Amino acid sequence: MRLPSVLMAFVFCAVLAFPPSTFGQELPRIGAGAKVSTLGIGFEAATAVTPRSNVRGGFNFLNYNATSSSHGIAYDGSLRLRSIQVVYDQYLFRGFHVSPGMLLYNGNKADAIASVRAGESFSLADVRYFSHQVTPVTGTASFKLRKVAPMVLFGVGNLLPRNSRHLGFNFDFGVVFQGSPDVQLNLAGTACAVSPTTACVNAATDPIVQSNLRREQERISDDLQPFKYYPVVSAGMSWKF
Repeated sequence: MRLPSVLMAFVFCAVLAFPPSTFGQELPRIGAGAKVSTLGIGFEAATAVTPRSNVRGGFNFLNYNATSSSHGIAYDGSLRLRSIQVVYDQYLFRGFHVSPGMLLYNGNKADAIASVRAGESFSLADVRYFSHQVTPVTGTASFKLRKVAPMVLFGVGNLLPRNSRHLGFNFDFGVVFQGSPDVQLNLAGTACAVSPTTACVNAATDPIVQSNLRREQERISDDLQPFKYYPVVSAGMSWKF
């Protein structure tokens, strides 16, 4: 999906939806700017609806790579943040606003390569295994979120200052109700129950290993439950045209 094209289409539709006669002569038409937030680096644009409200849309993106380990399994992962948001800014007093909205496209996800060094131990749902000396355990891990998620923001500032100033500042904080992540964990290679060369089975097909793997996946899902309410903190600058 080409995010800049989507944003331009949103602004175009918003301008058509609210013609000059609706705004009145004193209302600004377009403001655009850049921001940094917990959703990534972003660009956004807004158009006025009433003297005390705007419609604002934008997109966010960020790539981040990291390594970690859990229960003896090493994860070499990448976090990919991609989202398109639309909010309605209702100004209550001065620059303070309440902004209900949606992530219309929530492409935030993480993927990782999982591995256990040959001969080393790891655990699945508190069951201990060893990674085979010749065919060590490898695999993949990922989590994804639902594509559409409601959000609510609170903030100060305005992309479209209601005075002669062209430069605007905006600060938001709030939450995205994105639901529980969909966690997928897959392992292959040879897992051994007694030692790196004893009581070994194919991790991808053995029913006991797979059962413990599902339990481990459920444990990871439980650990990620707090992220179903994703915090948003955002700061940006804009220019009124």
